[in-house]
Amino acid sequence: MKTTKTYIVFSLACLGLLFFPHLLFKTWGKDFVVVIDAGHGGHDPGAVGRVTKEKVINLKVALKLGALINQHCEDVKVVYTRKSDVFIPLDRRADIANEAKADLFISIHTNALANNRTFTGASTWTLGLAKSDANLEVAKRENSVILYESDYKTRYAGFNPNSAESYIIFEFMQDKYMEQSVHLASLIQKQFGSTCRRLNRGVHQAGFLVLKASAMPSVLVELGFISTPQEEDFLNSETGASSMSRGLFNAFLTYKREQELRLTGKSRTVIPKEAEEEKPSLVAATEHQEKKSAGNEPSPAPTKPDSTKPDSTRRAIKVVEEVKVVEKVAVKAKPQESKVTTGAEVKRTLNEDKKIVFKVQFLTSSKVLEMSDTRLKGLKGIEYYKEGGIYKFTYGPSEDYNEVLRTKQKISGLFKDAFIIAFCDGVKMNISEAIKVFKSKKN
Repeated sequence: MKTTKTYIVFSLACLGLLFFPHLLFKTWGKDFVVVIDAGHGGHDPGAVGRVTKEKVINLKVALKLGALINQHCEDVKVVYTRKSDVFIPLDRRADIANEAKADLFISIHTNALANNRTFTGASTWTLGLAKSDANLEVAKRENSVILYESDYKTRYAGFNPNSAESYIIFEFMQDKYMEQSVHLASLIQKQFGSTCRRLNRGVHQAGFLVLKASAMPSVLVELGFISTPQEEDFLNSETGASSMSRGLFNAFLTYKREQELRLTGKSRTVIPKEAEEEKPSLVAATEHQEKKSAGNEPSPAPTKPDSTKPDSTRRAIKVVEEVKVVEKVAVKAKPQESKVTTGAEVKRTLNEDKKIVFKVQFLTSSKVLEMSDTRLKGLKGIEYYKEGGIYKFTYGPSEDYNEVLRTKQKISGLFKDAFIIAFCDGVKMNISEAIKVFKSKKN
């Protein structure tokens, strides 16, 4: 009798889903969850401009971004940390993302400088140790939100947002989502430069408490400088808010599509044509110069052009020649499950003088691809490694970071989202730490 009742209940459930398929999605929920965090709010105004406050700009862009996702992505659930002018404690914002089991956390802010200094441009930040005093100041300003909380000393274990010593904890922190976070940040900055036509101030790292407590790929966006009148007017306008939210939306779509392709080999996410088009960035040279002057990355040595051939011919011959050299020495790497080294292991690596190899990662797949596969676009000497059940394809290995940086620039026309990774004796390691080791050996 019990078996009969169970069968009847199961049959009714199947009939219900047959005639009311929407119930399936209400029961199972969305496939992808993104948490959008509008920084500051309530009695915390954030940075204050001439005509508006940071909390207002942040919320306006956050709501517009969420509306775009809801309108175009039926398989995405949008969760806001706030939808109105209310104060949300910093740790609660991260809790909201963790409780929602979010796939992505985007915290939206607006930058500012003191003493009437004018600065323009948008930047995106990931969790890490601030590499300059300027980066540390940004983290201090955003983390000072906790001072609005009466019990902040207890809730944040004595963390003092205005003390540089408190930020030492970020030096030893290993963020397992670092690679994904940095990649998303790069996609956002690309859109800020092309779609939004804003000054691209690049991707940076600093110790943000809200990112530290988020258990998923996370970024913090600085839309611009409210302390600069022209930029404040733009961000406070309907046009400005719509433009910045559209840039964030395009970057989100690209990231989501890549994740789907990486995990399943297919995607139902449609990228708008405007997001795929390459528009010249307002600040490619400025961004590179800032990174160079800040010491964020070694600058590539200049190459001597062959003045006897047209530019396009020189580039083609140069690539072919380099491919032939790589083809002779490169073999298909045996797939291996990779792991990321810890900070202590990096220091030991430096002491023991182990070999660090940089590579350009340009493609992922759920299966091994034949070298003739059109997705490889004719590159030779390709290697791959296996991580999390996904095959990741790399190109141009070298112990010289500058050389790999140039390789990445050369193939960026074929693979727009290529990025650099590093291995220590065949084991994948944190790219930031690898660059530090490279710099130390050069000095």
